[in-house]
Amino acid sequence: MISQIRQGKVHIFGNNIDTDQIYPAKYLEYTELEDIKQHALSGSPNPNFVNEVKPGDFVIAGTNFGCGSSREQAAITLKANHVGAVMAESFARIFFRNAINLGLPVITCKGISTHVKQDDEVKLNLKTGKFKNITSGWETSVEPLDPYILNILNNGGIKPLMLKMTKQN
Repeated sequence: MISQIRQGKVHIFGNNIDTDQIYPAKYLEYTELEDIKQHALSGSPNPNFVNEVKPGDFVIAGTNFGCGSSREQAAITLKANHVGAVMAESFARIFFRNAINLGLPVITCKGISTHVKQDDEVKLNLKTGKFKNITSGWETSVEPLDPYILNILNNGGIKPLMLKMTKQN
């Protein structure tokens, strides 16, 4: 079971971060995870993200995170870099669903971008929806994830969950 409590450092991104900024199209030829993960957010205003991110860190963004094409590599590259969660004011629907299906927690939180700064330390309980900016002391509640989505995340994504379910039958 994957930990439902996540803690890490914040990496800030703005509004309308599209899938070409998260995982640029020029890298679509790569199929190996080790190659894909090297290009996370390399088209964004912080192209050094992959050199700065540590396991458990958070990507925090404004509105419309993940807009653009439906490429799964956008979620894959963040998960491969062990991002603890992506929190944004809003998400593009296809990115949100791809992330959940691939086992990457994505949390909508109105006002999040005004309450955290680059490198703040934060903590999130996926089950209860409790979020705390440890650096500033600011706390809020986000909508807790549905048990069905938590089950997908706890199993590492929809494919591992389906494989597990078919092996039990």
